[in-house]
Amino acid sequence: MSVQERRKRLSPTERRAQLLAVGARAFAARPYEHVLMEEVAEQAGVSRALLYKHFASKHELFAEVYRQAAGDLLVKSRFDPADTLVEQLVQGMDAHLDYFIANRHAVLAANRVLVGDPVIQTIITEELDTLRGRLLGVLPLTDESALRAASQVLRSWLVFVRVLVVDWLTEQSCTRTELRDACIGAVLGALRPLLPADPAPEWGR
Repeated sequence: MSVQERRKRLSPTERRAQLLAVGARAFAARPYEHVLMEEVAEQAGVSRALLYKHFASKHELFAEVYRQAAGDLLVKSRFDPADTLVEQLVQGMDAHLDYFIANRHAVLAANRVLVGDPVIQTIITEELDTLRGRLLGVLPLTDESALRAASQVLRSWLVFVRVLVVDWLTEQSCTRTELRDACIGAVLGALRPLLPADPAPEWGR
């Protein structure tokens, strides 16, 4: 993007979207503590005052960047009843791993640097709760007790995946495919006793 393009007049909505895009690139490229608001303003071709008008702090900018990313991942994590459970799990895991690998610094910031931050943790919790609800909705379960048990399994599994993937981003002790398949195998193994039929008899046997 040229300086002239960056400095053209934008509507408040367009400017906010532009600043979020620039911020997302900055948080993806460098650790959270190395990202400076002054640099974000310079890259966007705006004054620091204008940047702070939209985002009062680096924390607020990061939170909105991460909130947008979580929303995008939910859109990409489709749960189509026409697909098998394994196909849906693979698609959802691939979408998340693609983002986590491309935005390693941002993911580590949200899960390590800002691990105790209530705003960031709310964003993460809301995304995981939405994913859990969608997965629960595609399971062939009608019994209330089985649904409650499956919901608990999925909640714990999503936390397990989050911790495992964040650790993997720090130290890649296996391949991406092995990581994905280990996560999928874990939830299939946990759900099998609750389902009327094995959802993936060929998987992990």
